[in-house]
Amino acid sequence: MKVATKISLTEEERTALNVWLRLPTSARLVLRAKIILLAADGRTNQQIARQLQASRKTVSLWRRRFLEGRLAGIEKESPRNKPQSKVDEAVILQKMKEHPANIPRRTVRSLAKELGISPAALHRVWKIYRLDSRQE
Repeated sequence: MKVATKISLTEEERTALNVWLRLPTSARLVLRAKIILLAADGRTNQQIARQLQASRKTVSLWRRRFLEGRLAGIEKESPRNKPQSKVDEAVILQKMKEHPANIPRRTVRSLAKELGISPAALHRVWKIYRLDSRQE
């Protein structure tokens, strides 16, 4: 069983975390502050997760980010990468303009299958360009 790294707080860090608990900040930041304070009190990730009704994965993530970046490490969200479509948007737009006679109406699923991408990826492009599957 993996044992989580012990967290030691300076007085300034403990004070800052306690201030975050009292200020009208985001619920996410409050959760992170609680996780770190409980971890500094010697609680395990499992105990913290149970007490705060969070996943152990979440507790582990913020414990690790705190150890890597201290307060700055938990203060901001990590940038999230925008999922990239496997097919160029221009290809999708061109396919939308094509209208095979044997297909009375294209659906997200049918066109996605034809392009070899997921329906969700195709739908994202449709939403961006406000396309309708019935366009001709």
